[in-house]
Amino acid sequence: MEKKLNITSNPIGKLLKEIAIPASTGSLFQTLFNIVDTFFAGKISPEALAALAKSFPLYFLIISAGIGIVAGANSLIANSFGERNKIAASIYTHNTLTYALIIGLIITFLGIFFSYDLLKFMGSNQESIMLAKQYTDIIFSGTLIFLILTALNASLYAQGDTRTYRNVLIVGLIFNIILNPIFIFGFLFIPAFGVAGLAISTVLIQSVGCIYLFYKVNKSEINIVPKIENFYIRKNFFINIFNQCMPITFALFLVAVGSYVLLFFIGNFGDYAIAGYGAAVRFEHIFTLPVIGLNTAVISIAGQNFGARRYDRIHEVYSKAIIIGFLIMIFSGFIIFLLSETIISLFSSNAEVIKFGSNYLKIAAFIGPIYPVFFISHALFTALKKTYFIFYSNLFRVVIFPFIIAWYVLNIMNGYFNEIFYGLLIMNWFLGFLMLFFARALMIKIFKEQKKLFFIF
Repeated sequence: MEKKLNITSNPIGKLLKEIAIPASTGSLFQTLFNIVDTFFAGKISPEALAALAKSFPLYFLIISAGIGIVAGANSLIANSFGERNKIAASIYTHNTLTYALIIGLIITFLGIFFSYDLLKFMGSNQESIMLAKQYTDIIFSGTLIFLILTALNASLYAQGDTRTYRNVLIVGLIFNIILNPIFIFGFLFIPAFGVAGLAISTVLIQSVGCIYLFYKVNKSEINIVPKIENFYIRKNFFINIFNQCMPITFALFLVAVGSYVLLFFIGNFGDYAIAGYGAAVRFEHIFTLPVIGLNTAVISIAGQNFGARRYDRIHEVYSKAIIIGFLIMIFSGFIIFLLSETIISLFSSNAEVIKFGSNYLKIAAFIGPIYPVFFISHALFTALKKTYFIFYSNLFRVVIFPFIIAWYVLNIMNGYFNEIFYGLLIMNWFLGFLMLFFARALMIKIFKEQKKLFFIF
């Protein structure tokens, strides 16, 4: 029988290893899942690859809601476990599912009815819009399934179980590789759906994963009893869920807005620039996976320890996670820089697509080492129930400043594709150092610590 982790007493290094590695592995297979979609879109045509890239900001609406639920509910349930209040943890789990249902219905409506106008605003032609809409309509129809899956996963993460979702993603990747070509190109009685086949495969796989996670949650310390009265809104609990999850969702929604803004400006260089950039970003995510795993671990560890008032352990996990993440991203950046052209050539043989994608990756390699500061600080804010700070962080880092930089480069400097990302490189490092000092100041205020010169001491 697997030994249960004690998040409020086990050594921090051991907890980071036991929680972050499975979470990172799961995120790896989630990213590989998306890369498989990108690979098969490239096999259809460069136009299909560009359409998938343009649909990503819209798809990210669902992802942002899902991550908001996972992170926000994770911290609330973890706090309850830290306080040894399993009844509260159970109520939070049931009301999180209710929250997921409500948000899912809203996003489904908005996505299906407004996707055409949003795609058109990017400057896409009619053919490109219809290709992207074939994909997004099916994805938005599966919103409820995805958000319920994330709500179930939040309960497992709060208990330190990151292995279950990892296993779901590993199996999901295998089936995605099998199902994608079947639904894209057709097989026996199954017709060829083209780009829409990518979405059909995704929704089917998430449906099976949802059933499995329901089973696993009921095998944990929380039982989900499918009686309607258990899902009635408990006002105080639901307000806490909303206040914790919604700022994260809006903060991640800003990432979608930021992607939308960048794609708008990159569109000045044509669809091949969008295709190259879109493929590069999806592959770049592979190298941020250890940091995403650390983010999940910090939320779970700091969340339970905040409930148990073990503030020293929160300080320790924050410092160690940033240092580990920084070292990992330096190594990753070295690999990205050296293999940039090879990476993009996996998705397209078009010389222009490869040029734009590899140019972005070479610059992104130098931005990567500062990313852990944002990821881990956001995890800290989540655990301390200060998620609105994440919203303001993303508002400036991924929307306002990138818009100003891209606009200035193209309209004042008459610059090129690369200059946009050189500007973002400088911006990220400057804001990263500001974030370190802000996070340290927040811990001093909440934990009533003595002021110290550097955040790591």
